[in-house]
Amino acid sequence: MKLSEFKFDLPQSLIALHPAERGESRLMVVHRKTGEIEHKTFADLINYFDDGDVMAINDTRVFPARLFGQKEKTGAKIEVFLLRELNREMRLWDVLVDPARKIRVGNKLYFGDSDLVAEVIDNTTSRGRTIRFLYDGDNDAFMKLVDELGETPLPPEIITRRKVENADRERFQTIYAQHTGAVAAPTAGMHFTKAMMKRLEIKGVGFAPVTLHVGLGTFRNVDVEDLTKHKTDSENYHISAESAAIVNKAIDAGKRVCAVGTTSLKAIESSVSASGHLKEVEGWTDRFVFPPYDFKIANAMISNFQLPESILLMSACAFGGYDLVMKAYEIAIKEKYKFFTYGDAMLII
Repeated sequence: MKLSEFKFDLPQSLIALHPAERGESRLMVVHRKTGEIEHKTFADLINYFDDGDVMAINDTRVFPARLFGQKEKTGAKIEVFLLRELNREMRLWDVLVDPARKIRVGNKLYFGDSDLVAEVIDNTTSRGRTIRFLYDGDNDAFMKLVDELGETPLPPEIITRRKVENADRERFQTIYAQHTGAVAAPTAGMHFTKAMMKRLEIKGVGFAPVTLHVGLGTFRNVDVEDLTKHKTDSENYHISAESAAIVNKAIDAGKRVCAVGTTSLKAIESSVSASGHLKEVEGWTDRFVFPPYDFKIANAMISNFQLPESILLMSACAFGGYDLVMKAYEIAIKEKYKFFTYGDAMLII
């Protein structure tokens, strides 16, 4: 398919700047077989799942990846966005810097009251750098310091219109987040409350945690018209033997396997056995899910309403069918559903 097929006019007023209370967002339910579209609230999700069904949830934890500091000697203000840890022992990180023209190899960067110092050791892309943090403590102490100095990495579509708030630190996170490593939230999971998950468990619905550390590549603009030529960034992911067994039991029983979010979908579809079962894995995936796509594991999916021409929208269209999902998006705009990170949700079954 072509990039231009995923273009649509989205009023800026429909991009949510703040989240609804967990569980209280709107939920559009899209039925693939019949084309029926229902308008519900997220708490109604429980009614679409039964005993033996399974939800694959991404338990990655977002860390405050945006650091503000100063350049040595000149004191020029700089922003450093931590993308990916390259070497834990050497404290090497891939980062984006702004303003990039002022940051050169050999520069030292200071954060806080010089609590944290980094040295630029390489250029990667126009805004990309490899930096080494000059820190002697252990990794837990280092990440605690980053947590104290960093800012919640809300996307540009939000922070260009409002400041990051203290409440974002908790809200830009799922309630089941465990493993630190994401620089963007698995947003579909942010709607769940503990009470909802408990009610699903009481109905016999299982949860299979998978970990995919969401990187900025998930949100990077596609700049080629022919989608087969787009290369996505690799993201680190892990599926335990226990989670694989939970999913495979549901597959064998003919039950629903629901991917909570496009990142969970990407993770489980990246590790499929020849028999169509989920495999235990730890590694990297650069899988790009766009139409047409033959899904092996998931037969239901929850997703937020995504931005035009985003790879998240392409994944949703691959799963629900291009025509049906784009029709659903037209209805969502007409019905004033909220879009993007803090927006409303869609269940495709």
